[in-house]
Amino acid sequence: QICLSLVKLLFYLAHSPLGSIVLLDFQPRQFVMVDGNLKVTDMDDASTEELSCKEDNDCTLDFPTKSFPLKCSVDGKCKGINEKKNLFNAYRYFFTYLLPHSAPPALQPLLSDILNATGDLRYGINETLRAFEKVLHLYKSGLYLQKRPLLLKDYISLKGFRTVEGEDYKCWPSYSHLGCLLSIHSAEEAAAICNSQSQCQSFIVTQQRTWTGRPLASFQSSWTDLIPDTNAVVYIKRSASSGERL
Repeated sequence: QICLSLVKLLFYLAHSPLGSIVLLDFQPRQFVMVDGNLKVTDMDDASTEELSCKEDNDCTLDFPTKSFPLKCSVDGKCKGINEKKNLFNAYRYFFTYLLPHSAPPALQPLLSDILNATGDLRYGINETLRAFEKVLHLYKSGLYLQKRPLLLKDYISLKGFRTVEGEDYKCWPSYSHLGCLLSIHSAEEAAAICNSQSQCQSFIVTQQRTWTGRPLASFQSSWTDLIPDTNAVVYIKRSASSGERL
C-alpha cells in the first residue's frame, strides 16, 4: 500500500502541470500517510529545474552506491533526470525495505522484478506504475492463486461462531502481534495456509477488510472455546474435531 501510493505520487510529480518535479530532500520523514495515501509534508525542497547540459557526459546521475548515464536533449537538458532521481530514491528508501517481505509467494517474483528494474532504472515511472497495478489486480482478484487440491473439504464450518480472543501462535506477516491474523482471498486459500502451519487447527473468517477489500482470517491452534458471533465463520480441521462433540 505504501509503495503503490508513493508510485502514484511520483507519477503525478513526473507529469505535473508545472513540469517534472524532483524532491531534493527525499527522506522517509518527509512523507506521511493520510487516509491510506502517502503525502509529502514539505515541498520547500521541490524543484522543476532539470540539469542543464552540453553533452551526455554532463548528465550522470550520481548516488552513493550507483551512477547512471543519462542523455542530453536537444534543448540542453538532462532528459528525465528529475523523474529518475525520484524513482531511484523510492527504490532505496522504500522498495528495498518493504517490497520483499509482505506478498504471497506467488507474487514475490513480480515484486522482485519491480525491485530490480527500478534499482537499475530500467523502468521509468510509467512502467513502474503499470507493474504495481498489475500486481494489485492479481492480488485483489485472486488470480495469483495456483491450481491446487481443494482443502476446504477437510474442514467443518460453523457459521455464527468464533473462538475466544487471546494470545496464540504468531506468524508473518500478521496484522496482530498477539497471534496469526492474515488477509485472504477466500476460505479455500485460508485452508491452504492453515494446512501449511503445523500449529493451526482452526481459522476464523471475519468481516474485517484490508485496504484492498480482502477479508482477514485468524489462524489458531485450538477451537474449543467457541462463542456466538453473527459476523464470523469458524473452520475446524476434521482431524482436530474427531472424537469431539460440536
